[in-house]
Amino acid sequence: MTGSTRQGQDPNHHPRPNAAQEPNAAQDGAQEGDGAGPSAPVRDGRRGRRRDAGLDRALLEAALAVLAERGYGALTTAAVAARAGVSTATLYRRWRSKEDLVVGAVLAHAPDLAPRTDTGTLEGDLRALLRDKAATLTGPGGRLLRALTGEAAHNAVLAEALTTAFVLPVGRRVAEVVDRAAARGEIPPVEQPDLVGDLVIGPMVSRFFLRPFPPGGPDGPGGPDGPNGPEPPCAEETADRFLPFLLRALGARAVPPGEAQARDAAG
Repeated sequence: MTGSTRQGQDPNHHPRPNAAQEPNAAQDGAQEGDGAGPSAPVRDGRRGRRRDAGLDRALLEAALAVLAERGYGALTTAAVAARAGVSTATLYRRWRSKEDLVVGAVLAHAPDLAPRTDTGTLEGDLRALLRDKAATLTGPGGRLLRALTGEAAHNAVLAEALTTAFVLPVGRRVAEVVDRAAARGEIPPVEQPDLVGDLVIGPMVSRFFLRPFPPGGPDGPGGPDGPNGPEPPCAEETADRFLPFLLRALGARAVPPGEAQARDAAG
């Protein structure tokens, strides 16, 4: 009897796994494709639809846009879903709450500040680091920081996410840079490289976030009416202006541009 029942059983009548059993699969195929267009996920043959990375990115970009426009307090999951062109059910299948969504956006826009190739000098290493940090603060990561810094003061989850994504990577890179410089004999050993990381972050945040008009002027892309913050060349210039002060703080001498060019030309 049991065998005949299995042979005649209609596979379409099998109970569907619940959400706890299937956390990454869509619960409703029609909803999962809302707004996804040609990039809608394909069936994997076992667990329904795969999670669509393109749709994830669209939701995170929508969250960034809404944050920049309204701030964290006024951000709603409904507004983010509408901006991305999907249902709120689609969003909640990926992030359980507004806070989870925003943390996801923070981690997605964490800058790439991994240790780079050794330039051979402390000056070259610090110049690259400062320029990278300036690019971060004037890009999507900077818009996130602007929108969330105040909220993070009384939201431990957001504070931890911002620290993990934007502060700790600078500290790790600074530690690599100063250790190499000390090994080359350019500077004395640095006992607290995390403080050097603060010397990189603090002045740039002040320059790009707290001044009435960021570099670029009030009428350009870097002004209050501009869409993108300071232009990249202007951000790079600002980073270079901080370099001599940081070198002096570490006990190193900034090489004048003419001397640096002559040295490079000599090989």
